[in-house]
Amino acid sequence: MKQPNLNQMMQQVQQMQEQMAKAQAELEHETVEASAGGGMVTVTATGGLEITEIRIDPKAIDPDDPELLADMVLAAVNEALRSAKNLMESRLGGAMGGAGGLGGLGLPGF
Repeated sequence: MKQPNLNQMMQQVQQMQEQMAKAQAELEHETVEASAGGGMVTVTATGGLEITEIRIDPKAIDPDDPELLADMVLAAVNEALRSAKNLMESRLGGAMGGAGGLGGLGLPGF
């Protein structure tokens, strides 16, 4: 069985780390948006999983039903974070060389 070249493996790991750092930095500037309540509440998040904006339509503010507004905000935030996480996984998955990530290193079992 052929032994892996350790110098080559270390170079590949370093390249992967550089690609990951670059992809993560780019994600900080990309945004996703999600809404709830038919657009009454809209949330914007970055690819770095940071909420940057919450917009609430004044019609969504019912003093007699604050729970409804809270539920809409919660739903929109959770959906924005899910979308941001999917964006992150799609970008960082590519930076890692696919789903396995280490498959290109020639290591058995990866």
